Amino acid sequence: MTEVTFPTERPSPFDPPEALRRWREEAPVRPMSYPGGHRGWLVTGYQAARAVLADPRFSSELQRLRWPIAWEGLDPESFVPPPGFFMQMDPPDHTRFRRRLAAQFTVRRLKALEPEIERITEEVLDAMERGGAPADLVREFALPVPSLVICELLGVPYADRERFQHDSATALRVGSTQEEVTTATVSLFGYLYELAGRKQAQPADDLLSGLAADGGLTLEEVAGAGLLLLVAGHETTASMLGLGTYVLLENRDQLAALRANPSRWDGAVEELLRHLSVAHLGPLRAALEDVEIEGRTIRKGDVVTLSIPAANRDPEHFPDPEILDVTKAAPTGHLAFGHGIHQCLGHQLARVELRVAYRALFDRFPDLRLAEPSEAVPMRTDMTIYGVRRLPVTW
Repeated sequence: MTEVTFPTERPSPFDPPEALRRWREEAPVRPMSYPGGHRGWLVTGYQAARAVLADPRFSSELQRLRWPIAWEGLDPESFVPPPGFFMQMDPPDHTRFRRRLAAQFTVRRLKALEPEIERITEEVLDAMERGGAPADLVREFALPVPSLVICELLGVPYADRERFQHDSATALRVGSTQEEVTTATVSLFGYLYELAGRKQAQPADDLLSGLAADGGLTLEEVAGAGLLLLVAGHETTASMLGLGTYVLLENRDQLAALRANPSRWDGAVEELLRHLSVAHLGPLRAALEDVEIEGRTIRKGDVVTLSIPAANRDPEHFPDPEILDVTKAAPTGHLAFGHGIHQCLGHQLARVELRVAYRALFDRFPDLRLAEPSEAVPMRTDMTIYGVRRLPVTW
């Protein structure tokens, strides 16, 4: 079987690289070459991706991994994640953090947060309307809403949002140098460490206070866990808000169907998550022993890149997967939030944010439309999380 390299060229803003579809049809697990001469695997099939994500014989530890494309700024062999950055841990360390974080994502807290999400969204839309058209939807809406929400959840003063938006964007941009990534990460970690200390001394009803008061984590670990939630909690949702708005503006029939029947928004969010799949590079795993997946033997130490955009368009699991259809039954089992022990902790929060924000946006601006030709919209192809860099809109 021909060894491939990871493709990045997209046929349209909303579709993954065409090569991924072809390779999935030929073989859902195939050999792939990584920068630096490393040999590993690319998984494009739904069942194979789900199997790898659920298998404890695959590791998430950063030092075992390799990036599928060249990334000077984050060398897995030399970059050491901050304490508490549990996404890059395996059990039992991962279990220790995951259990404590899961205890903070309570039904009570999420229910209490929903009215706050609605309030935040309306206030952001008020400001956007006051600013007048045209406007950059990313800067005026897609970034502020999840930023405010994650600040509310963690207990981070919103006045500090510009700092963490800048630092997190630097840390996630593939074009950043190793010095830039390190500087941005240290800046965020230092800020959260200081904030966690204040929360420990004067706790409030927020997630950082809960972690600091837990007693089972050091302040360094609280800061590291907070750093992960802060970056993951606003970058991915912001990308989905921008890209989802863009695809609906380009598919007016889909938008009209939602406006005619707002009860469809829950299912529409699931379909947008499946169809757009903003996880651009990974997740990544490394085999801890020889493992057979779909008839292929992945040797101990081999790195596996899972293409979520390809898996979420696998016709073996999703009917007519290339077609965006927000009116059909919500797709079940999509991998936009991952699967297994590393499934996104905030997946229910993200779903609420997306539903509230999309609906409020199109209710406020029923004639929302692009202010520039579609082909002029710049995309975030140099980020680990895909999306629109800027979305000029008018109304």
